[in-house]
Amino acid sequence: MHAQRNSSQECSEKTGEKMEANLLPLLQGKMSPIDKVTMVMIQLRARVAFLVLPLFVFGAPADEPDPKEATTLPNGCRRCCDPLDSRGSSEITPGPAGHHSSLYPMPEVRPYINITILKGDKGDRGEPGIPGKWGKEGAPGERGSQGQKGSKGQMGAPGDPCKHQYAAFSVGRKKALHSSEGYQALIFDTVFVNLYGHFDMFKGKFYCYTAGLYYFSLNVHTWNFKETYMHVMHNDQEQVILYAQPSDRSIMQSQSLMLELRENDEVWVRLYKRERENAIYSDDVDIYITFSGYLIKPSLE
Repeated sequence: MHAQRNSSQECSEKTGEKMEANLLPLLQGKMSPIDKVTMVMIQLRARVAFLVLPLFVFGAPADEPDPKEATTLPNGCRRCCDPLDSRGSSEITPGPAGHHSSLYPMPEVRPYINITILKGDKGDRGEPGIPGKWGKEGAPGERGSQGQKGSKGQMGAPGDPCKHQYAAFSVGRKKALHSSEGYQALIFDTVFVNLYGHFDMFKGKFYCYTAGLYYFSLNVHTWNFKETYMHVMHNDQEQVILYAQPSDRSIMQSQSLMLELRENDEVWVRLYKRERENAIYSDDVDIYITFSGYLIKPSLE
């Protein structure tokens, strides 16, 4: 293509030179001014005709790249003027209306919708959803700060009376006892200690108001030639016996024990009935008969 254009330009230049050579003698002769202008216009038209003729025949020159400078465009496309045997010539895709694809890829057009324009009025509040499952228990949180001191509350109702955590008694008898009736409680007439009045002097019995472990002791003086026979009783049960056989000499006889008592239990001394007379010695001056007891340890209940 370049060679053809060069040859057409050379041909037009030679033709112009010939016309100048033919017109030169006429211009050098004697001609009127009008004739000279007419000749110049004819000469210019001839030159323009020779210059435009190659354009109609071969077409207008275009900025086409040299085959050596052909490059591959994006997406594997090549220019339409690349040699057919070049790599990637099979990837050339024709464009619309018989034209080849553009040198640069067309940008992708994506529509955009402004949501704020289409936004409607706020709807009503929906119904509460179904409660979900309980999650796992989280780790304990940090200890919070101490709150303010609250106001003083009202006085509560009176509580139950406090139970005494102590119990003790010690009683004696001055009068002697001769009895053949038996199975009777030994009554005492002298009080040494009766804490909180737990020992009933009229019945001769100790009543337990504080449950726990207790210690009891009984001391008597026997009578000459007479039998002494009695029991320390826990409620209606015989626990220990105090016994002395008849003898020509009187002696002091004693018995002691520990009992675990519950509330309202009773402890007392009972005379035992036998064929022989049951007797205990004493006088109005000295006390020979004593019965004592005290709480060792209250119950934990």
